[in-house]
Formats: sequence, C-alpha cells, structure tokens
Amino acid sequence: MDPSGITGPAEAATSGPPWVQIVTLSVLGIIALAMLFSMFFTVEQQTSAVVERFGKFVRIAGPGLNVKLPFIESVSDEVNLRTQQLVVECETKTKDNVFVKIDVAVQYRVPVEKVYDAAYKLDDPEEQIESYVLNAVRAHVPKSTLDEVFEQKEELADAVKAALQEAMDGYGYAIVNALVSDIVPDEKVKAAMNEINAAQRLRVAANEKGEAEKTLAVKAAEAESESKRLQGEGTANQRKAIALGIEQSLETLKRAGVNPHEATVMMLMTQYLDMLHAVGARAGTNTILLPHSPGAVGSLMQEIAQAIAVGNAATPPLPDPPANGASAPAPAA
Repeated sequence: MDPSGITGPAEAATSGPPWVQIVTLSVLGIIALAMLFSMFFTVEQQTSAVVERFGKFVRIAGPGLNVKLPFIESVSDEVNLRTQQLVVECETKTKDNVFVKIDVAVQYRVPVEKVYDAAYKLDDPEEQIESYVLNAVRAHVPKSTLDEVFEQKEELADAVKAALQEAMDGYGYAIVNALVSDIVPDEKVKAAMNEINAAQRLRVAANEKGEAEKTLAVKAAEAESESKRLQGEGTANQRKAIALGIEQSLETLKRAGVNPHEATVMMLMTQYLDMLHAVGARAGTNTILLPHSPGAVGSLMQEIAQAIAVGNAATPPLPDPPANGASAPAPAA
C-alpha cells in the first residue's frame, strides 16, 4: 500500500478479493486495447488524411498505415486526390433569342501540396464549381448566335476552364479540363432547324435529279440523232443498191432482147409478188388488198406508165455534158 493510504491500479489488481482483481484487469485490458486500436489507422491510395489534435491541424497523413496519439489526435477529413468529374447543366439565351441547354463536364482534382487548402478553405466544392460554370456560360453565350454557339464550342470550353482555374486555384483545386458535352436548343427551334435542313437537302436532291434527267435527255437526243443519221445513210445505201440492181437487171434484159417496157412490167410484177409473199408470211396478219386480181396488175402498170409520161413531159431534158476542154454554153438571155 502507498504510504499516503491511496491504492494504485496495480495494487488494486493484486489485492482484494479475486472478483475485484478480475474486474480490474478486464477494465485495464479493454482500455489498453482501445488505446492500441485508436493509435493506428490506414489511408487508401490516392487519398490524404487530415490529422487534428484537439481540433487543431497537425499534419497530413499519406496512404498506408499511420500512427496517431490515442484519444488526443483524430482524423478529421479525407481528401480524394483522384480526378473527378462534375456535369453542370446550364440554360441560357443566345444573341438571336433562342433558349438552349448546355451541358458542361468539368474535370478537377486536388494536388497533394494543396490538401490543406482543399480541406479548410472550401466547404462544398461542387456547388462552388457549378456557380462559376453557370456564371461563365451565361456571360459568353448571349454574345453569340445559335449557329455560332455550335461552331464555337471549343472557345466556350476554354472560357469556362479559364474562369474556373482562376477562381478555384486559391481553394486548392486544379481544373484538368472543361468540355461542352451537349448543346440542346428548344424543341420548336430544333424542329425548325430540322425542317430547314430537310428542305435544303430536298433542294439539292431536286437539282441533282434535274441534272441527271437533263443528261439522260441530252444523251437520248444524241443517240436518236445518231440513229437517224445512220438510218438515213442505210436507207440511201439501200436505194443506191436497189437502183444499181435495177440498172443491171435492165441491162441484162436488154442484152437478152427484151425491150425496156416489157422489162419494167416484169420487174414491177416480180416486186408486187414479192410484196404479197412478205405480207402473207407474217404471223397474225390481217391485211386485205383491194382490188386484188390479175387484172389489177395491168391497171397498176398503166397508172405507173402514165405517171412516168407526165413527169417526162413536165421536166425539160438535161443538156449534154460539154466535151473535154470545152466550156459550158452560156445561158440564153
């Protein structure tokens, strides 16, 4: 026993009744375990822990196993060092009075050397970032038309990033990037834009279709012209061949002693019979020749002969060609 008469914990644990000793040892063991467990703590990778002693900042603990004074020091906060993303939706009006919704994705992180600022200088970083994004977007977009907003997405993202970097650096946050992920105009405006786009595409399609039809028409006309030309040449060659054949036939008949009149009658009769054969040889023909009799051929010959005679009487004879070296006679006055 202590001379002063006060019994210490060790003496109380070894003196007195057995149950008192057991209770005292159990309490001391629990206190020791509690101190042991509260002395060690772990911090995850890419995380920093803020250690305070009686509410006052002491140090920054890094990843891994760390030691603190039990019941005296405590971990007040853990700061995430990973890159995080916050998507802010902003509704504003363009220069041409069109309301649009713009989604801005902000990527931010806390540098290791600025964990203290991030832990103590700003209570709600996401709300602060959202406020700065809204302010930057509503300051930039009303200066541009809707088409310019779509064309200048990069400029808008750079403006948001610059404004955030300047404002959040003092709070311990670094802005990695700012992206304009979506621009959505009002539904009526979107429908009107789609109609304009569809009309433009239809106009282009109509122009292309017209050009194609024009090309086809020109090519068809050229083909038809070439066909007519070739057909005309074929007809002319056919008539030349027929005339040459008739001339040769007449010469042959003349040498055989047949006079020209009889030869002409014979040729016409032969061609007439060939024509009848060609007409009758066609399948499904229903052609009727009136009149059609052996005497009709004679009547046809008489009509052709009269026509030839009338033509010869109406046409003056051609002058004889001049002899070699002689000039053609001058026409009569």
